[in-house]
Amino acid sequence: MNHYEIVLMIHPDRSDEVGRIISCLKRNVMNANGKVHRLEDWGRRQLAYPISKMHKAHYILMNLEVPKGSIQSIENDLRSDDNIFRKIILRTKRPFSERSPMIKFQDEASSKERT
Repeated sequence: MNHYEIVLMIHPDRSDEVGRIISCLKRNVMNANGKVHRLEDWGRRQLAYPISKMHKAHYILMNLEVPKGSIQSIENDLRSDDNIFRKIILRTKRPFSERSPMIKFQDEASSKERT
């Protein structure tokens, strides 16, 4: 089994499709006898520079474990989805299940606002 980290950038006008994209991706991982270690919805964020005249995107982070040949079919499914305009799939040496620094920072900022 190989470990992967996937970051998806979803078209900002189609944020309502995020739930469907996540459930479809989870289903593909489970059908491949894989396992999702971490799934984070980072929400809508400002891009560093415009991409195809877009200034914002909805970000999703996912860490998963799938058999060696299965990542290609998952990548093909992501490529065929018109709502996803950028993606990156990285192979990692180990599974990551702890919260990402992005989420930790958001949690710290929200806790400071409450006090």
